[in-house]
Amino acid sequence: MTTPEARANQLRQLLNEHSHRYYILNAPTISDAEFDKLYHELVALEAEYPNLITPDSPTQRAGSDLTEDFPKVEHPAPILSLANGFDESDLTAWEERTLKLLPTGTQLAYMLEPKLDGLTVVIHYENGVLVKAATRGNGRVGDDVTANVRTIKTVPLRIPATGQMSPPRYLVVRGEILFLKHDFLALNERQREAGLPLYVNARNTASGTLKQKDSRITASRPLICYLYDIVEMSADDINGNPIQLPTQQKMLDYMRDMGFFIPPESHLYPTLSHIIQQIPTWVKKRDMLDFEIDGLVIKVNDRKIYAELGIVGKDPRGAIAYKFPAEEATTTLRDVIANVGRTGKLTPTASLEPVFVGGVTVSNATMHNYKFISELDVRLGDKVIIKRSGDVIPYVIGPVIEARDGSEQPILPPTHCPICNTPIIQPEGAVDHFCPNPVCPERVYRSIEFFVSKGAMDIEGMGGQTVKALIDAGFIKDEADIFTLKADDLLTLEGFAQKKVDNLLASIERAKSRPLAQLLASLGIDGVGSTVSQSLADKFRSIRTLMDADVDTIQEIEGIGDVLARNIVTWFDDEHHQRLIAKMSEASVNMDAGERVVLGDSLAGKTFVLTGTLPTLSREKATELIEAHGGKVTSSVSKKTHFVLIGDSPGSKAEKAAQLGVPILDEDAFLKMLG
Repeated sequence: MTTPEARANQLRQLLNEHSHRYYILNAPTISDAEFDKLYHELVALEAEYPNLITPDSPTQRAGSDLTEDFPKVEHPAPILSLANGFDESDLTAWEERTLKLLPTGTQLAYMLEPKLDGLTVVIHYENGVLVKAATRGNGRVGDDVTANVRTIKTVPLRIPATGQMSPPRYLVVRGEILFLKHDFLALNERQREAGLPLYVNARNTASGTLKQKDSRITASRPLICYLYDIVEMSADDINGNPIQLPTQQKMLDYMRDMGFFIPPESHLYPTLSHIIQQIPTWVKKRDMLDFEIDGLVIKVNDRKIYAELGIVGKDPRGAIAYKFPAEEATTTLRDVIANVGRTGKLTPTASLEPVFVGGVTVSNATMHNYKFISELDVRLGDKVIIKRSGDVIPYVIGPVIEARDGSEQPILPPTHCPICNTPIIQPEGAVDHFCPNPVCPERVYRSIEFFVSKGAMDIEGMGGQTVKALIDAGFIKDEADIFTLKADDLLTLEGFAQKKVDNLLASIERAKSRPLAQLLASLGIDGVGSTVSQSLADKFRSIRTLMDADVDTIQEIEGIGDVLARNIVTWFDDEHHQRLIAKMSEASVNMDAGERVVLGDSLAGKTFVLTGTLPTLSREKATELIEAHGGKVTSSVSKKTHFVLIGDSPGSKAEKAAQLGVPILDEDAFLKMLG
């Protein structure tokens, strides 16, 4: 049995090794969550056995990102880290400890700030001019990265204070350097286009970018810097006026007024209870932010009290970091399984050693396609980093190359379909691999499952399990067979009582009358969603007319280019699909759009884009009204768009409309427009 002393020694060795890999080599082999787990085990062990604490314990000193490549800068004051809390009890215990050090009856207000997942930077200004910038280093000394920080556009080279405001004679500020999410994606896209390896982790990439010896490389990458704390400053400004900043809120306001880029979403709350109430909201909106955060920072607002509370170990007593459940974890890639979708596309799925991440145990994760695997050089047996954000399907970020021992094996796309054994194809210029067999059992199942789903033909009572049961019983072989199902057959299936059968058949009967656009969107034609299907139905008015159309005619529709037009023509030219349409027609499934409804021409020549959930109108009804009044609906916002109609959770289309100056309407304004 391992003794406490032996385990403490083991933990210290592990933590020091991983700190070196993280801060110095910039090549971690475990996730932040796994490091934190080891660290807190050591903290708990040392709390129970104080005699085990050693001067070199990671609990007694801050980590370091120092390297030998840069001159050193001594910080004017220690650049401290923060103690962590992981649940409500940790936060309330922290407050209780804090209040015990203060006079009885002290009431504390708190600033709540996002805990940015970036690289700490310390920037010096003299008379309003940037003179020096350094990394955090070991908290006392950092690396001089002045030349590289100067390239970051959100860092003022001269404090742009205006009007009666003047900067301090001397000022040292602390901030966080990182990539915005969309900028990091764009950076990787440029890597992909250039045939270069993809960057795995935004934070590590930011660190590597800031440590470039050639500042031109740093300048070429879209780093930003949020500044959120004053480390030290003169008591007066360059004009000799005294500066007083009694609270954290006043300090942030002062920094904002000087022209610094301040983290958004920072707020003052009168009690800790108010902050605890905010945590679920933050967890939900975390993924909607354009910058990575791994928690929240809570600070005592009164800066005098904050200073009086002092420091314990390497952490200020007046602040704590609330850590979100880890979204990244490291585990072993056991196998890669090729899943076949309704179009025949093969999607490789990682089979993983189970690991707890993002609040759940994960054993599978998507790997997108085999080109993605090749670009990242992921191999069987690799230690891999996986990510799970909110409800997003877990995915593999990349391998931990430093953890390889030589036993790892390359991953190649299969030569034959794993379901029907048909030779796999990769169309010219395509990234993905496909099973070309239209009657592949898995393709059939996925196609029917999609066809009956809520966003397609919306046949109630026909979920994936029911579809599988019907296929296994031999009652359906394709989508058209659904419309010929009989009660006597259904009643022979396990779990199919009379009421269930009656309800299912009634739902199938209602589906026969769905609009043409809905039918087209349900067929699974690559690139044909609700908007394109509506455009096709509006132009051709019947499925027979559409089947006879050529590429040029289809391309006349706005928003449909050559590739999509060819996809549509190819789909309808396929004999299997022609038989499918014929069977549906024989089963009395609606194949026509009917006469065009015209209610007026008040929107003639106007183009609309719809986004979000409207209060009373469905997306389909709003589209119908626009078209009935002479307008058009398109899927993307451009300078040619006349109006964007928004509802709840509008997303990026509303932002783009605002950027382009396109008028934005809510439902009430839209209905008034119709008269």
